[in-house]
Amino acid sequence: MTDRLVKGICPKCGKETRGDQCDHCGMILESETVIKPVCSECGNPIDFLETNQLYIAISKLEPQLLSYLSSKTHWRKNAIAFTKRYIDEGLRDRAIMRNLDWGIDVPKKGYEDKKIYIWAENVLGYLSVSKVAAERRGIQFKDLWGDKARHYYVHGKDNIPFHTIILPALLLAHGVNLHLPDDIISSEYLTLEGRKISTSQNWAIWMKDIVEKYNPDSIRYFFMANGPEKRDTDFSWREFVERNNNELLGSYGNFVNRTLAFIIKYNDGTIPKGTVEDEIKNRIDNIYLEVSKNIEDGHFKDALESIFDFVRFGNKYYDSREPWKTRLADKELCDKALNNCVQIIANLAVLLQPFLPFSSEKIIHWLNLKNEWKPQYVQEGLKISDISILFERLDQRIIEEEKKKLG
Repeated sequence: MTDRLVKGICPKCGKETRGDQCDHCGMILESETVIKPVCSECGNPIDFLETNQLYIAISKLEPQLLSYLSSKTHWRKNAIAFTKRYIDEGLRDRAIMRNLDWGIDVPKKGYEDKKIYIWAENVLGYLSVSKVAAERRGIQFKDLWGDKARHYYVHGKDNIPFHTIILPALLLAHGVNLHLPDDIISSEYLTLEGRKISTSQNWAIWMKDIVEKYNPDSIRYFFMANGPEKRDTDFSWREFVERNNNELLGSYGNFVNRTLAFIIKYNDGTIPKGTVEDEIKNRIDNIYLEVSKNIEDGHFKDALESIFDFVRFGNKYYDSREPWKTRLADKELCDKALNNCVQIIANLAVLLQPFLPFSSEKIIHWLNLKNEWKPQYVQEGLKISDISILFERLDQRIIEEEKKKLG
């Protein structure tokens, strides 16, 4: 029987748990430590038998692990907290075999009847799959796992100890200076309409359905802006609709559309003359540095918030310059304002490409931009004509329609 089929009471927090890990406190368990263990399939009590085991001797690696982990002060708070708790409780050796008829054979005489248990070897899949990928792309495997590499591991918080304790221990034990994890992108939990997601109870949204029905950039935006980076968050259809209508359509899409549509209507689609204002140029230079750093460190919500601060700035700038008035009263002033708005839009499209690739691709095409991550400026005289709406307004009725499909 696999450990996941054992259920009982967690010896750490006292709540119901599986035999391999507690979903409530995150404790990695040995199934024999579970209180009142029963089979999750038949409900009968479980008996444990004696057997010979091989262990990962994590305790022997404690000095190296402590030195490594103490340097990772930039990890997300949950990764630091979970890892510190495991260290404070004492690093223990972990049994790595089970009496199963499936799995990876134990390459040691006398253990032919056992398999290596999946939690002990699945993280090594990073090594094997990267070796295959390196060979296919003509890249040196040693470069992927050498000193100059930077590794990101993206997962939920229940997988933190496997990536901050188990994987580093296995890599250190290998003894050939394999690259240890640099960044742990460990998310908190996401609920759905206030409840834990459950596919068996149909309390779930199926990806194939949502991507067929809604703008993929709207979906991406919601999960980035409302993602469980620092705390548990909830997906609600009401908030999804409101964020799409108010932020994507009402703020960003509206700024892009009203600027470019104005140029098409009143300037024959020609980007007017103008000098980029110092404040706008400084904002553009600085925001690339800020967003780049946040993306590299895995702070995606902070990166997106910085970009949408710039969106809000763009809307305020447009309103304050009142091009609908100055186009007749002061054409030069109108042209300058529109030119600066176009430069803001161009760089928003580049900055948002990792988050909103489909809408960014449209703007990059309209403004003849390069597919490069750097400040870019649109040349005066460029002709634009064939623009379209970036985001559609979502009807409030879909909130109840979608909620009725749950459960």
